[in-house]
Amino acid sequence: MSSLLSTTTSRRNLLLGGASLLGAAGLAACAPASGGSGGSGSKTLNVLFFGTQQKADETAKVAEPFIKANPGVTVKFTGINGTDWNDFFTKVLTQIAGGNPPDIVSVATEGVQLFAQKKLAHPLDEYVKRDKDQLASYFKDVHPSLVEAMMYKGNLYELPTDFNAGNMYFNTKVLKSSGLELPKPDWTMDEFKTLATAMKKGSPDAVPFDWVVRLWGSWTSFMYANGGNLLTEGKYSGGDWLWNDMYKGVTGAEGRGGGWQWGAPTANSDAVVESLDFVHELIAGGLSAKPDVGGGSTLQGLFSNDKIGMSIGGGFWAGGLHNAGMKPDAFDVQFFPKWKVQRHLFGTGGYGIFESSKNKDLAWEFLKSLVEPKSIEVLTAGNSTTPARRSMVTEERYAPTGPKNWKVFYDTLDKLPNSAPIPAPPYYNAMATALNQRTTEAMSSGNVKQALDGLQKDLETAAASTGS
Repeated sequence: MSSLLSTTTSRRNLLLGGASLLGAAGLAACAPASGGSGGSGSKTLNVLFFGTQQKADETAKVAEPFIKANPGVTVKFTGINGTDWNDFFTKVLTQIAGGNPPDIVSVATEGVQLFAQKKLAHPLDEYVKRDKDQLASYFKDVHPSLVEAMMYKGNLYELPTDFNAGNMYFNTKVLKSSGLELPKPDWTMDEFKTLATAMKKGSPDAVPFDWVVRLWGSWTSFMYANGGNLLTEGKYSGGDWLWNDMYKGVTGAEGRGGGWQWGAPTANSDAVVESLDFVHELIAGGLSAKPDVGGGSTLQGLFSNDKIGMSIGGGFWAGGLHNAGMKPDAFDVQFFPKWKVQRHLFGTGGYGIFESSKNKDLAWEFLKSLVEPKSIEVLTAGNSTTPARRSMVTEERYAPTGPKNWKVFYDTLDKLPNSAPIPAPPYYNAMATALNQRTTEAMSSGNVKQALDGLQKDLETAAASTGS
């Protein structure tokens, strides 16, 4: 099933996240929608959305202002559910192979290079150059690290709408019952262990720290803080057309390139082994539980029932914990602790245009509308994720859900400039699967080095299969 909206759809004042979906169309009205570069004359846009059809139906309301400003246009949202992004990508690729490509697809960091490398995604460079005056306020409001994460080999493939960095959440009841306070922004890994030990003693019914097995916000957060990564880091050349124009003189734009170049695997390097060893020792010492594989819904449930003291989460946890029944002051958040460095990982999301679309010009007009504040308000309703636009991360936004220390979300980018996207090469699917399997092996066997040696071979094989 899919959600179908057109100008014949009955209008109603649907409120999501306190923002009206009706009103000014913003950038969508700056230029009339064309029939598309493919010349089909069609005014229907097919959008694939990562999530349930119910969520796709809710998100589809973001198209109403665009439809109102462009009579005759129809926007169709189809939900594709999955346990994680790699599952979603597999289903999308299957649909494409079946000869049913969409016009637009919602894609996070994990899939940008996959779609670009397979030449499924259309570069946005010429559109951005053409409409740079319309987009100036947008780029001024979005941290350059989010934009760079949407680039591949010098081309830009998406305009970020949202992101999540791996911060540390605290259950305030567990903190207080253990005689603890929220740590300072520059807290260290030694202090993390001290807090965990105090929680174990002061709150025996709660696990001090818990996590899930996946690439984002897992033991990989410790890996980034330890100065390690699963792949050799580099930057593609190019992108000057963007940085020298849209980000000229902007702090944080220095040294940007044409996207992250993920090189040779380093999954069994000393820094990576030490990081997973550290987490395994937490489990052995009763400071952490054995993790689940996949999404974090189970984790949020335990956290909201005061069974977890600390866990890694992004801005989306604010909405998740609120929906689980937690009051705004029942939890708080801080930067992830410093180890060798205080480096955070993040992932960002947006929408891209399919190369096979016959409606590229129309799709571009819709993409521009999606980065307007009113649209991002819909896409991030209920603090289900963090707005990519800095001006939208405010005290007013987080007052209904918490946390009190909400500034951490965007400060992770502004104050910790070494924060970087999760490794997401074109073979992301294989990498995510291998990471889950080898992490589970390491936790079960206790032989971390052996498991990571296996992961190294897995990644080398995956990289060779794609020519990376």
